[in-house]
Amino acid sequence: MNAQQAGFTKKGWILFAVMAFVWGITYLFIKEAVATFGPPAVVSGRTLLGGLVLLPFALRSGALNAAWKHWPWVLAFGLVEMGGPFLLLSHAETQLPSGLTGLLVATVPLFAVIIALLRGDRSALAPVRLGGLLVGFAGVTIVVAGPGLFPHEPGSVIAIGEILLTAVMYAIAPFIIAHKLADVPSIGTITLALFAIGLGYLPAALLTPHEPPTLRSAGSLVLLGVVCTALAFVAFFALIREVGPVRAPLFTYINPIVAIVLGTVLVDEPLTPGLLIGFPVILIGCWFAATGGRLKPRALQL
Repeated sequence: MNAQQAGFTKKGWILFAVMAFVWGITYLFIKEAVATFGPPAVVSGRTLLGGLVLLPFALRSGALNAAWKHWPWVLAFGLVEMGGPFLLLSHAETQLPSGLTGLLVATVPLFAVIIALLRGDRSALAPVRLGGLLVGFAGVTIVVAGPGLFPHEPGSVIAIGEILLTAVMYAIAPFIIAHKLADVPSIGTITLALFAIGLGYLPAALLTPHEPPTLRSAGSLVLLGVVCTALAFVAFFALIREVGPVRAPLFTYINPIVAIVLGTVLVDEPLTPGLLIGFPVILIGCWFAATGGRLKPRALQL
């Protein structure tokens, strides 16, 4: 049994918590940013800002040169983790309630299991782990379910398809990192991918009309770039290398909880019974899916 199959370390749980929070607040920031910026501008803005934050560190360490030698896979990672999902998510957020968005994004771990099975990895079929995945998803459903969760307008149906496609791409990205970019310094991969996607979307961002930005939407875009992109991807790479590409996406089960709690605290959204019931269910499901039922975290591999 290799280190990744063995389960979560204490470091893995810390990275898990960081990702659960940082990408949980992303929903709120995207919602605020697209109020005045067009989706291409949000994608280009957050990726270029993230790249600029990381660029000095990538240049000083020489990681950018190392990443450039693997540019086809770096670009592939950028497209499936940033280029496609960021645009699809930004557009879908103009059509869907955040609860449904969170529910659909939370299918990422389930798609990750399917991809692992297609690659011949049968460890994801362990009854306790698979049961944990299903319990966690059931908990997410309990949290976000409510009146008007499933809209029937044509635009909403398209947006649902966009989020499901986003979930598939989010499930693919960790496998590219783990199997094609494992020996490339993460900060070089992230920085190069961010600039590639940001510059690729820049013409569309400049040509797409949008309203004059408010301080609130501009601040949200800055936080998206610095916190939810630059810092988040550094933690994301570390999490994948610590626990593997199948377990790493489990934090997407917690993201909707963070989004709903922040909505309750910051914008006076109601605290629903679903949150109080579903949150412990999600935690139980994540624990079984991550650990296989072991009571103690795996010791750090030195």
